[in-house]
Amino acid sequence: MGKALIIGCGGVAKVAIHKCCQNSEVFEEIMIASRTKSKCDELKEELEKKTKTIIHTAQVDADNVEELVKLIKLFQPDVVLNLALPYQDLSIMDACLETKTHYIDTANYEPLDTAKFEYKWQWEYKEKFKEAGIMALLGSGFDPGVTGVFSAYALKHEFDEINYIDILDCNGGDHGYPFATNFNPEINIREVSANGSYWQDGKWVETKPMEIKREYDFKGVGKKDMYLLHHEELESLAINIPGIKRIRFFMTFGQSYLTHLKCLENVGMTSIEPIEYEGMKIVPLQFLKAVLPDPASLGPRTVGKTNIGCIFRGKKDGKDKTYYLYNICDHQECYKEVGSQAISYTTGVPAMIGAMLVMNGTWSGKGVFNIEEFDPDPFMEALNKWGLPWEEDFNPVLVD
Repeated sequence: MGKALIIGCGGVAKVAIHKCCQNSEVFEEIMIASRTKSKCDELKEELEKKTKTIIHTAQVDADNVEELVKLIKLFQPDVVLNLALPYQDLSIMDACLETKTHYIDTANYEPLDTAKFEYKWQWEYKEKFKEAGIMALLGSGFDPGVTGVFSAYALKHEFDEINYIDILDCNGGDHGYPFATNFNPEINIREVSANGSYWQDGKWVETKPMEIKREYDFKGVGKKDMYLLHHEELESLAINIPGIKRIRFFMTFGQSYLTHLKCLENVGMTSIEPIEYEGMKIVPLQFLKAVLPDPASLGPRTVGKTNIGCIFRGKKDGKDKTYYLYNICDHQECYKEVGSQAISYTTGVPAMIGAMLVMNGTWSGKGVFNIEEFDPDPFMEALNKWGLPWEEDFNPVLVD
């Protein structure tokens, strides 16, 4: 069917690459490219005996547009799947523009020097991609990603209009460390320590970090404390799902995690402002990332489940209706299958699915699109097929 260039070789990328190799009918050929080529070579060696997919590897600096363009021209992929860092989204989009290649990512652009993530920078590429005759699919992970697909599916099949969405992200996994992050520590801590916000009545309402807390009883996990955060899909869903009055995003955190994070904040270790140390400039958060456990190493020791989904409230045939769509994922089952814990798995599988739907022409267009702008049905079907089966509840407990 086609060729995909996959940029990145971290936890999420490894899952997506495993899944591409399971799906050889679509992904006939892939190239894994990263700053550290040895990581790509190790993964190739692990997978090439198990798949019909032809695997190539390459070294690339994802911040360097010239290098990216050269690699894309050499490999000539049908799609570029960006699983590098969010800081690198724009350089990879620039390279895709120059080579007229479709682009897919899982997380929106973040400037390196500001703890701020929003879609405005990538949305500014809409006309350029349209003129080039190519498409960019933004946020094909779980949240953002599956949460947008769930929203589009709910609107298509269950509601005439959706007024309220609560996105609940629960990780009930235990890795045994006093403090570690389940995905890139730098991105994770920036996200958690930023002000929270939610969309209500056409405007943003900002909150202090961790100011709003709720307890929720998650199927498969049990009761957990969850906290309101800002999350990028709120921004696109507010525009793309008609009838919205309020959208909120909650994520669960254990007390140990929050206590450690507060201590690290208090001593300045979560700062992204460079400081001078022995004649060198270092960013405290980047140093902290270097001393924390690598999220990719957590797989064998993480037990428990995740439960991520959306609770919808709206109207159908003039009557009030509630509906809950969610997925439960087991950390150890994920590790047995692809050698990664469920946080990487729940992002890597949708990344492969988004790339597949663009590559096989099921989803097509010219310009820059968020995932909820497409027909959700093929994606929902693929979730069941490729390891993230969804469940539904027509009488869920609501979040107050």
